[in-house]
Amino acid sequence: MKNHFVVIDTNVLVSGLISRNPDSPTLGIVNYLLANKGIITPIYNEEIYKEYENVLHRTKFNFEPSTVNDVLERIRDIGISSERKSSKEFIPDPKDVVFYEVALSKEDSFLVTGNIKHFPKVDMVVTPAEMMEIIKRNLEE
Repeated sequence: MKNHFVVIDTNVLVSGLISRNPDSPTLGIVNYLLANKGIITPIYNEEIYKEYENVLHRTKFNFEPSTVNDVLERIRDIGISSERKSSKEFIPDPKDVVFYEVALSKEDSFLVTGNIKHFPKVDMVVTPAEMMEIIKRNLEE
């Protein structure tokens, strides 16, 4: 079983926690994160972690505080804190740059995002559905 190093865009966590569809790729990503079976290892830095905290605690989402705490604790417990690796790539939203640059810090990592158009068209930037397919293929090997 291969471990996948992933930077998870905040929109993926939000979508996964909102979803009631058991086949939702974003929910699948969150479930793999919470299961801690060595399938995915999150990569983050303090800027990303703070964004997770800020966004997941927003009252408009009405997430259970225990669920948010479980997600945040799991990221800290099994994740890898990493520095940014500077990139010259154009990224339209300056707040997204940190996610891309942290993903660059670990070889063979992925940036999983629901906003794929916001990032360069490179193999490491994938949608949640694409990440679930990658995981599924590797589980079958």
